[in-house]
Amino acid sequence: MSTTMNMLCRVGQIRRCAASLSQTINQAAASRQKHTLPDLTYDYGALEPHINAEIMQLHHSKHHATYVNNLNVTEEKYQEALAKGDVTAQVSLQPALKFNGGGHINHSIFWTNLSPNGGGEPQGELMEAIKRDFGSFQKMKERMSAATVAVQGSGWGWLGYDKESARLRIAACANQDPLMGTTGLIPLLGIDVWEHAYYLQYKNVRPDYVKAIWNVINWENVSERLQTAKK
Repeated sequence: MSTTMNMLCRVGQIRRCAASLSQTINQAAASRQKHTLPDLTYDYGALEPHINAEIMQLHHSKHHATYVNNLNVTEEKYQEALAKGDVTAQVSLQPALKFNGGGHINHSIFWTNLSPNGGGEPQGELMEAIKRDFGSFQKMKERMSAATVAVQGSGWGWLGYDKESARLRIAACANQDPLMGTTGLIPLLGIDVWEHAYYLQYKNVRPDYVKAIWNVINWENVSERLQTAKK
């Protein structure tokens, strides 16, 4: 009789622990801070004539917002799959996590890389690093522009920092693949070459868009990113 009672007590304890664990997981999921669309520090029309207001409004308030919303939904489903120990569901959600998470990461960098007071050439340590690693600022622009224009389909051109070699590198990523998550490079400057970033203004002439965007590059932001990357 005592053995049966002990077993029942143990079963009860296990059930209470399981219920407590489930409640903790649910509370953690509920308290998880959701991703939000970052505000721009300039008006949608501030980058004209290089990028018009309609493109900026649609790009920020529609496209980026969609990545944010889908990322939050995907993360909720992923948390549920983790709580259930459903590895199959976790694996099946990873492409959506990569795509929407990458879209949010990439665009959050992109908006700060641009400025109505941008353009010209970088100064100080960033300029010295560019000259060291590419020969000149003009050569870096040419190489990055070529790599960006050459992206097949949709994607991004990047200037990144290789922490291991302490060098600047140029890379291109497909779709919304995040630079650091796919190449290990720390992103400093990104150029979005999805058609929604330029088609309304530049139609299918991607090289014209890439040429124009250099006029609004926020080199102060890129310099700050380099300083942070080197720490």
